[in-house]
Amino acid sequence: MAPRKIVALPGDGIGAIVLHQAIRVLDAAGFNAEYIHGDIGWEFWCKEGNPLPERTLELIREHKIALFGAITSKPNEEAKAELDHSLQGKGFIYSSPIVGLRQYFNLDICVRPCKSYKGNPLNFIRRGRNNVIEEPMVDVVIFRQNTECLYSGVEWTNPPENVYKALLSHPRFRENFGEVPVNELSVSTRIFTRKATERILTAAFEHAVKHGYRSVTVCEKPNVVRETSGLMWKLAKEMQKNRFPSIKLNNTNIDAQMMWLTKNPEDYDVIVAGNMFGDIASDGFAGLIGGLGFACSAQFSEDGIAVFEPTHGSAPKYADYSVPIVNPVAMIESACMMLDYLGETEIYSRIRKAVADVILEGKVRTYDMMKMSGRPEVIGEGAASTVQMTDAIIDRLG
Repeated sequence: MAPRKIVALPGDGIGAIVLHQAIRVLDAAGFNAEYIHGDIGWEFWCKEGNPLPERTLELIREHKIALFGAITSKPNEEAKAELDHSLQGKGFIYSSPIVGLRQYFNLDICVRPCKSYKGNPLNFIRRGRNNVIEEPMVDVVIFRQNTECLYSGVEWTNPPENVYKALLSHPRFRENFGEVPVNELSVSTRIFTRKATERILTAAFEHAVKHGYRSVTVCEKPNVVRETSGLMWKLAKEMQKNRFPSIKLNNTNIDAQMMWLTKNPEDYDVIVAGNMFGDIASDGFAGLIGGLGFACSAQFSEDGIAVFEPTHGSAPKYADYSVPIVNPVAMIESACMMLDYLGETEIYSRIRKAVADVILEGKVRTYDMMKMSGRPEVIGEGAASTVQMTDAIIDRLG
């Protein structure tokens, strides 16, 4: 069988480090693939004025599957200052390449599993009845609508006249902001469409049915953000009644969810939310399973393009250490999500088991698992390097 062609997008900082380790694991497990490098990230902003070059979009368009490391994003003024001198003053405006990737390919379905590993010293614990320490096992999958909401990029500072007049047509805006000078206004829009909302809800319900989860929870704020959150809740109720009656449907407000996730996280199965609230909820649940070193994700478009990435950032200072110390598990888990998507069930299961075995045994732990601060000296204090953690996982593959 010809090798699968996977676009490898290292990005910035530790992205290249963890991506390389994930590919080492895939190779050791017998996954037959050719990895095609794609340019993305800060380097290409600085020297080309574009952190997401057209040539990279073409690679993804052709091969459909990408493994992505991490990118660095900075505020607009800092970005302009670091642009090559020959490009400054020519109208280049920085925007996040990962957000651009999502919008260009309409990667509207984002899946973020948060599942505890037994033996992980970073797992959430609580005090139960009779002062007993409990360690509930978390197994939550968050479906985040990935292209709309506050991340759509439809926003203005000092909005143009036509936008300002449209805003003034709303009585609430006239009442509360009508006397504010237009040049003192900044406006970001929260946009939900019926089609995209139905797609993310359908994906969440279908995942629950396929994997044996009991419930889907809509995590929004329909009592306050009534039009957008209200649309998702309304459609969820219709969908559950007409298509998925065997799945229990719950409704939580995002603020209450952030409290309840540390009281009874084991009660949640599949959670679905818009872009902003999904981002918040997924980071909250990731904290219960060990933090961003264990947080993986996948993004899918309607026409078959899929991008797999850890949810951590580029952490550029760590990339400069002579011995890398970052936890590679989130990237390896993201690669496992790719295997599952491609139907490589046997290899997927072996890698997942190898990761679980290493964590349960507890002999090899990265600095975050040992609750150390991220300093180069942690290697001499007993923490495993990024490579050593990967080596231990490879050794367990059998």
